[in-house]
Amino acid sequence: MRKLKLVPDDTQIPFIGMRVIALIVSSIAVFASIAMVSVLGLNFGIDFRGGTMIEIGTEEPADIGDLRSRLGGLGLGDVQIQEFGAPTDVLIRIETQPGGEEAQRGAIETVRAELGEEVEYRRVEVVGPTVSGELIEAGVLAIILAVGMMLVYIWFRFEWQFSVGAVVALVHDVVITLGVFAILQLEFNLSIIAALLTIVGYSMNDTVVVYDRVREKLRKYKRMPLAELLDLAVNKTLSRTVMTSVTTLLALLSLYIFGGEVIRGFTFAMIWGILIGTYSSIFVAAPLLLWLGVKRDWSGAGAGEPGQAAKSAN
Repeated sequence: MRKLKLVPDDTQIPFIGMRVIALIVSSIAVFASIAMVSVLGLNFGIDFRGGTMIEIGTEEPADIGDLRSRLGGLGLGDVQIQEFGAPTDVLIRIETQPGGEEAQRGAIETVRAELGEEVEYRRVEVVGPTVSGELIEAGVLAIILAVGMMLVYIWFRFEWQFSVGAVVALVHDVVITLGVFAILQLEFNLSIIAALLTIVGYSMNDTVVVYDRVREKLRKYKRMPLAELLDLAVNKTLSRTVMTSVTTLLALLSLYIFGGEVIRGFTFAMIWGILIGTYSSIFVAAPLLLWLGVKRDWSGAGAGEPGQAAKSAN
């Protein structure tokens, strides 16, 4: 039985030759993302803004317009109503009420009184402004610590050039992901923080695989031009990278389509993270080694001639 191969063994795509184009594209994407986050801001969910979230169910498809009209006149401030998956599922968000927890409970009772028993109350969550502020700080700290620990790990395992390249690729992925959420105004909540941390781990794992193959080739071909060596290393990991990304995306697409509204934001962030993480491992992390320079005197196997590289590389 023949093995399934999405990428042929003798692939010789000149990735490093495209480094200038990739640099321009990545730079534009990063600066645009920073601008979008600054101008549009992130659509923080109840987790970060504070307030009340009520999930209800109706027997017939919900009339969103009628619900907005009825609840908008209750004097509760900003009330957001949206379909939540099925036409009979509705999510109601109410901004934080002045007066503390007592006022928040009062807002819930006001909504209940207006809607009565004609709907099913499935979930009620209240998040205070103090708690939401602490959650924002904790989320930012978690991402910074994750990236910082990755920097230390790569530094000890490889060299500082590898460490800088990996961290730049990670920051690139996180910033562009935030930009996408700002442009699309998707809800940004605690599950998205979890997705960002998962993206950091996935992207780093992909980058480490590429870097490990680069180090292997540095030991084997000490006189091969660095650009040619990086292309060789990336092409040799391409089959593994594509297979891992495709199988992961298949699972995530199933979750995105059939998993319901509750995890849709998380799965979207993961799908985007897999795509941008794969891109950055090839077009950001690897070319940075060429610009930063790496030592060529790794201990290990003897050197090979540049002309022999394409024939004898594994």
